[in-house]
This record gives sequence, structure tokens and C-alpha cells, in this order.
Amino acid sequence: MIVHIDCNNFFASCELATRPDLQGKPAVVANVTEAGGGIILALNNEAKAVGLKRGNPIFQVKNLLKAKQVTVFPVNHAKYEDFSRRIVHAVLKQDLLQDFVQYSIDEFFGELPIDDAAVLRDYILKVKDLIFATAGIPVSCGASSTYTLAKVATHYAKRYAGYGGICILPADKYEVALKKLSVSDVWGIGRKSSVKLLGTGIQSAWDFVSLSEGYVRKLFSLTGVRTWRELKGLPSIDLKSQPQQQSIMHSRTFAYMIPDLNGLKKEVSNFMAAACSKLRGQGSVCRCVSVFIATNPHRLDLQQYTNNLSYKLLSPTSDTLLLNKVAMGLLENIYKEGYLYKKAGVVLSELSDSSAVQLDLFQSAVHNPVRSRKLMGAIDAINEKFGMNMIHLSVQGNEAEPVEKKGFKS
Repeated sequence: MIVHIDCNNFFASCELATRPDLQGKPAVVANVTEAGGGIILALNNEAKAVGLKRGNPIFQVKNLLKAKQVTVFPVNHAKYEDFSRRIVHAVLKQDLLQDFVQYSIDEFFGELPIDDAAVLRDYILKVKDLIFATAGIPVSCGASSTYTLAKVATHYAKRYAGYGGICILPADKYEVALKKLSVSDVWGIGRKSSVKLLGTGIQSAWDFVSLSEGYVRKLFSLTGVRTWRELKGLPSIDLKSQPQQQSIMHSRTFAYMIPDLNGLKKEVSNFMAAACSKLRGQGSVCRCVSVFIATNPHRLDLQQYTNNLSYKLLSPTSDTLLLNKVAMGLLENIYKEGYLYKKAGVVLSELSDSSAVQLDLFQSAVHNPVRSRKLMGAIDAINEKFGMNMIHLSVQGNEAEPVEKKGFKS
């Protein structure tokens, strides 16, 4: 059986995992700006209960946020990626799920060769409990014969408390489950496709499955046919051979504008640390490093400036120390005094498999690739076990004192 794991209210759950004093209280994650703008990106169930929704502009709901004492967290993608890595590390170490695959930052798939529903549920519960014990993140799980049907099962696990967060969908329950599921809620059917189907009278997932394969081929591409086959219980998707990313970017629009080089160095160093961790996580190295900075284009009353610079290394690497040193040099070259900076980021490109890197006989003794690999591996292991940035570069600063607080609101 395919097992699907979906983190509940992931961004909000990550923030609340580090703030146990706020458990049970409404909280949202938003890309807040210095002018009080931005939108809600994620929220916990308590925030939904007071009438807030994902996508709400902050300025429209500020009175509700204040009246209901809702905690607003600024979005922190580096933190969420760290939690995601910790989940992957814990599940792989547990070694219950076979062919474990991370599909997105908050979704995972695995396999359990078990048909007995009771036994299967017990195993899934062990994985579910491990994730909560390790990362403090609640998850919902679905299991069925295909990836798409497992996602259908998770849909019901999330929406009906009686499942206890785990829904197993056997073959004799496909029809009843798909008849109750809107075709627009099927994984693999996008907004345009669902509009097309609804326009032809196809309302439910069961209506879609009842179509002939030939008709589906006329309406959609091969992706649509695979989805149709998956809903019929015929495995047609392979997630195990997902291609690696060809570039990795970490950037952020700051809540407060940053007026100085030191403030930008802190942010860019944090971006680089997160990018390098992701780079090593997929078993890659990079040859090219890019850094960019920009002021606020919406503040026409302020001087505007944007710039970027790239550097190509002699040998590809995933060493945070080396890559951050390169990034700091690039940043110093493009930085100009007298501007208030609103955004910055790093890009790692020209990626290749780390196992294919050839050692250079003339490699500087200062940077030894073998020693570097061991050091980075040890740092990643400690951070995965004890939490985000337990070991970090001094220039990254203290997460508890964000640089934005020292910036300018206007």
C-alpha cells in the first residue's frame, strides 16, 4: 500500500512547535511588510475558527487579529525547510516505510507491503507519532493502492475527526470515496482542467473515473490519463525518480528595510546556509554562486538600486564555509551605502552529483574536499538532531534577534 503523509497547517505548526505557550491559541504566518501589509499564508485551526482564511490581506483583518489576540509570525522558509529535513531524517532512521520520498516541503510518500487494514494502521500510527515526537508537527495520513488514491484517503483523514488522522482506502471503498470527492479536489487535476470537466457535467471524482480512457485522452494530456488510471487503482505515477533541482535559490523580502552592510551579511549568510543544506540533502555540489540585493520598488520616495553578481568556482563544492565566503565577497562588491534594502538572495547553480567530483591534485591545502565533506556531514547531523542552526556561522547572528528589528519602517 502507498502511504501519504501530509503535515497539518505546516508553516503555522512549525512556528508553534517552538512556542508551546501558544498551543491552542490562534496563530497565523504572513509575509508582513514594514507598512503593515502582506497576506496570511498559513494559519492554525484556532485562527480558522475565528473567521480568518489563507490569503486574507493583513490590513483588511488587522482589527480581527487584534480583537482575537491572534499571534502573527513572519514567514521563515529556512525554518520550515529545517523542520522538513528533520522529518525526513527521523522517518528514514525509523526504517518502517519503504521507498520513502519527499514530494514537497510538507508532503511525503512511502510504501508498506501490508494488506491487513488493522496492522497497516498500527504501522502508520508509529510513523505519525514519531514525526510529532521528533518535530512537534501533527500530520494526517492516507493509504491506498496508488499515490493518487492515497492522497484521496488523506483528504478524508484531514476532514473527519473520526479517522484519528489516518484513513485507509481499500478497493471496495473507492466508489463511495470518489463519489463524495469533487473533481476539483483531485490531485493532478488543475484549476483549468477542473473547470473544463465541470463544464461538461463531470462533478465528482467518480464521474471522472467513469469516463472512457479514449475520452480522457481527447480532453487531457498524458498527465490526465495517469490521474484517471491512478483513481481506478492502476499505479501509473513514479515519484522515486524525481529529477534533482538544477539550481537552488533562497531569498526573502524583508519585513523591515535594512540600511547597512552588516544587516545584509547576516541575511545572506542565513540564505546561504539554508541553500547549502538543501544542496547537500540532494547529494549535489555547485560551481556557480550568485548574490542579489534590491531596494523597495514600491517606495518611490526613496532612492532605488538593484544589483547582482555571480562567481564561478574552479571546483564544485557544497561547503557552507567556502560558499559563504564567496557570497560575502560578492555582496561587498555590489553593496552601496545610502540605500534601504528590501530584498536579497542567493542562487546556487551549475549543480552536479557530488559523487562525480574529481579531486584536484593542485587543490589548496586550505580547502580539503574530503575534510570539508566530513565537517559538513557532522554539522548537518547535529542540526538535524538538535534543531535548526544549532551550529551556524557567527555572521548568521542569533535567530532570536532578527535583523529586521534594527531596520527602518519608513
